Amino acid sequence: MTTATRVAIPRNGVDYRGKIVLAPMVRSGELPSRLLALKYGADLVWGPETVDRALIGTTRRVNATISTVDFTRLPSNNLKGPKSSQKESLIYRLHPSREGRNLIFQMGTSSPERAVQAARLIAGDVAGIDVNAGCPKPFSTSGGMGAALLKTPDTLCAILEALVRDIGSEYEIGISVKIRLLETPEMTEKLVRKLCRTGITGLTVHCRTTPMRPRERAIRDQLRMIAGICNEAGVACLMNGDVENRDMALQLMQEFGVDGAMIATCAESNPSCFRTKEAGGLLPWREVVHQYVRTALEVENRWGNTKFLLGQLIPGKEAAYRKVTGAKSYQELCKILDLGDLEHEAADVDRRLGLQPSTSQAVNQAKATNKSAKAAGGDVRVTKEQASKSLRSVKEAMPGVPPVLGIET
Repeated sequence: MTTATRVAIPRNGVDYRGKIVLAPMVRSGELPSRLLALKYGADLVWGPETVDRALIGTTRRVNATISTVDFTRLPSNNLKGPKSSQKESLIYRLHPSREGRNLIFQMGTSSPERAVQAARLIAGDVAGIDVNAGCPKPFSTSGGMGAALLKTPDTLCAILEALVRDIGSEYEIGISVKIRLLETPEMTEKLVRKLCRTGITGLTVHCRTTPMRPRERAIRDQLRMIAGICNEAGVACLMNGDVENRDMALQLMQEFGVDGAMIATCAESNPSCFRTKEAGGLLPWREVVHQYVRTALEVENRWGNTKFLLGQLIPGKEAAYRKVTGAKSYQELCKILDLGDLEHEAADVDRRLGLQPSTSQAVNQAKATNKSAKAAGGDVRVTKEQASKSLRSVKEAMPGVPPVLGIET
């Protein structure tokens, strides 16, 4: 196969060739998940799809406490406008020193103008901007974004051309796109040729059509054709769909002639899938969970997102699975998982995020102090005074937090 002159990779961009990467996943692509994937060997990480309208209007803030860059804004669901006392919502968080040059920001958009407006806010902090033209979910397609763009190729191309011209050139980063297969190979070929003429540096194909769901086996019959078109145009081609680990990705790259591969579902359940078999392969879930909780604490990850990811990382048959779903704070989580080395940091993060243990944990703490009952070997009832004292200690450790069962952020 003759290789054409490659599309130049901008100075601040990154070449997708030879890369095994973390796929963009809503909820599963937040900061601690990305950092853990990089720790275990991912070459690049895609953040979760962020809609252009969500990013427009945000303020870029350097969070010196945890060394991150945060994009925040006041809630816009109040028809009378946000109140000055309202807390700003976190829209996107990234870690410049730990992922900056390995992070691709994926955008949901249906407008060239909005795409450029949103990209301009974050382009200086990432290695590339990727347009989502493959998500089949209604929240994306209903706004003309995601897979809906496959039906409006002129709009999709206009978005990519605007980003290449106004963002790629100014910030010297690459622009790429992620698509799905169309109904026929001929339709897919026509689209890919058109996309490769927009000036993009990379194209990822999810080897499923829009109606297909993850449980349906990926279709790879068109991969060689798509890789060939990208190769002729000098555009890097990545594949996505049923890629389970690094070794499998490398084998598929060689078999189908693609330049790289994305791992999604398997990375969600165990990000050590980025390790080669030679390096030890998959790690036990407890080790991965320990590292995930440590990373989540380091970046003060939203509690709700941490619980969601733990639900993917901990096997459902394990006793810890159900216990974790009922946890209300990082301290409680560390006790459940026996992560004593993280409890002190967990207490600090709980205080900053406004989380507190459940009432049952406070009562259990009081039980532990009832030495006489324990010595008697049977009656471990807790007096109101002991329970009240334990709850007071929780409140003193977290001033300003009301005594409720838990607050998710």
